[in-house]
Amino acid sequence: MNIDTVSLQCFIAVAETLSFTKSAELVGRTQSAVSQQISKLENLIGKELIIRGKEPALTLDGEIFLNYARRIYSLHRELFDRFKEPELKGEIHFGLPEDFASMILSDVLVEFARLHPRVILNVECDLTLNLLKDFEKNKYDLILVKNNFNQHEHLGDVISTETVEWVGNIKRLPELNAQSIIPLVLSPSPCVYRENVIQALEEKHIQWTMTYSSPSYAGKMAAVRAGLGITAIQKRLIPSDLNIIHDSFLPKLHDIQISLLKSKTINKVGESLAYFLIKKMNNLI
Repeated sequence: MNIDTVSLQCFIAVAETLSFTKSAELVGRTQSAVSQQISKLENLIGKELIIRGKEPALTLDGEIFLNYARRIYSLHRELFDRFKEPELKGEIHFGLPEDFASMILSDVLVEFARLHPRVILNVECDLTLNLLKDFEKNKYDLILVKNNFNQHEHLGDVISTETVEWVGNIKRLPELNAQSIIPLVLSPSPCVYRENVIQALEEKHIQWTMTYSSPSYAGKMAAVRAGLGITAIQKRLIPSDLNIIHDSFLPKLHDIQISLLKSKTINKVGESLAYFLIKKMNNLI
């Protein structure tokens, strides 16, 4: 019985995401190719592993097989790292905004850790402007930041420019109009979104009040879900249970840039993580 690691990688991705769409993005293949790889595994071992449907699920055999698949794939990556990429051993300090960590990069960082088990990855979340200050103090080897006005683009690689939207829970929000005092849910200063929102409102002479302020992304989203106010967030990070607010009296918000900044003293481990992040982020965008 010969099981290739591509099939194992596809199976593990589907088992962990329970989505062929997300799995295809993670492994860099089409949904059809992922399905074919899993079918190949099923034919090889003579057992059904995945129940196909709108929401895929593991069979009992699939749950048992998953444990073996993870161990085999992990050992394969460890072997590859040991003999093919011996330089990838060391420690890296990486900072990023909490919303990226919670909505996008958790899977990406887990994948990097699996690929390079001898790398110690220290990750911290903070507001963008705090990350920039600490980066200048050499606290981080790499930081991922959001920026309104491109002040810092010369320091790193610009990964994308993204649209920022007004977001709220229309089921719980009071009706808003041009005469309303806009209730805001934002992080305290310094915050890229806060600066963006307040400047846009004041340029249009629209009154506003801060109904909830927290540096926690989870806390802000909870306040928005409760109907305490509206917030601003880049379009692809909007939670599925919240709504884009299309009211015409609200001003258009500035786009933001996503940039990756690298320390001047970054080592090979950091360079590898930077390359990996850029590649994966471009696939996600």
